[in-house]
Amino acid sequence: MLTTGNQLKAARALAGIDQTAIAEAVGVHVNTIRAMESSGPAPIAGRAQNVQAVQRALEALGIEFLNHGSPGVRLKAAN
Repeated sequence: MLTTGNQLKAARALAGIDQTAIAEAVGVHVNTIRAMESSGPAPIAGRAQNVQAVQRALEALGIEFLNHGSPGVRLKAAN
């Protein structure tokens, strides 16, 4: 599950997508993505539906969200 701003930033980097592109894909303003990422290591404060939409969009790009003790991200293994 997407939980922190740093996790979002890392997921975008792995997916090779910038803030504007993910905002457009999800249908939110780029400032929404900036605000999410500005939380850094803290939990993202914002509308749950926006966080979930961003997570789904990144998962569609091959990102897997990890929360085994601390939040992380990785590319899904190719089958």
